[in-house]
Amino acid sequence: MSRPDICTNITEAIGDTPLLALDRMRAGRSGRVLAKCEFMNPSGSMKDRMALQTIDDAERSGRLKKGDTVIVLTSGNGGIALATVCAAKGYRIIVTMSEGNSVERRRIIAALGAELVLVPQTPGSKPGQVSHEDLELVDRKTVELTEKLHAFRVDQFKNESNPRGNERTGEEIWKQSKGNVSAFTTLLGSSGSFTGVARALKAHKKEIRCYAVEPATAPFLSGGKVTNTSHKLQGGGYSQPLDLFDKGVCDGYISISDDEAVMTARVLAKKEGLLVGFSSGANVAAALKLSKDLSEDEAVVTLLPDTGLRYLSTDLYE
Repeated sequence: MSRPDICTNITEAIGDTPLLALDRMRAGRSGRVLAKCEFMNPSGSMKDRMALQTIDDAERSGRLKKGDTVIVLTSGNGGIALATVCAAKGYRIIVTMSEGNSVERRRIIAALGAELVLVPQTPGSKPGQVSHEDLELVDRKTVELTEKLHAFRVDQFKNESNPRGNERTGEEIWKQSKGNVSAFTTLLGSSGSFTGVARALKAHKKEIRCYAVEPATAPFLSGGKVTNTSHKLQGGGYSQPLDLFDKGVCDGYISISDDEAVMTARVLAKKEGLLVGFSSGANVAAALKLSKDLSEDEAVVTLLPDTGLRYLSTDLYE
């Protein structure tokens, strides 16, 4: 599905994001790194695809009707995307989020007309670093509000609309790269983007190697030792089982430290003109590691999940 020449609704502008070759980051490496610019979606992140697919599916099934309330637990991007879609479609939306997430995300959600419910962090948690324990508190509040308001909950961690929406991303990557993809890697949050893209790519070519990115201090899914669930990779690495994670399309895991993510994000800004977030830094750092084992005519693909404008209050670009 491609964008119409003239959109009559902002949801029609979702998708068809550019695939950018990061050739300036390639020095000394053989394989090419291609990055899907998901920050160029209307709400500024890859979550637009999940948001639109989920709302459309709920409308078609009758689970969501005019006048209903939508509620979502988020680290920020999913809430912003759903607030965008709900504003365009006329739904009331309540967004629950930990106080540990960046202040820019809160302000954007409120600006889009959503009702924001902030949940305090657990004692000892660091501002700007949402832990597994922090997320549990937000989930409890979300369950409470869903039952009280009889709302339609968008559960990114369980709803199959999430990976289904992201399969479209994989199809775009395949078309834009003309099938020249040897590997794919991305950070796992709900795992919807990893599962959806990996499924789509492997449906075209099963030899494509797909790697899940995890924080170095919380390699939970790979079975490593979790030393700290509080890290800078907002929106990922929650150190918990993921219902949507399809292990059948995962060929391995790559651990990335906070320092690697921050350094890579800063280099992307200065060398490629890409102002992106922590997770983009982690993804490109992982892709660069994979590219070392590829030949000149091979490529590894990753995602740039969101814009760095959402992190200007953090130490990312200090």
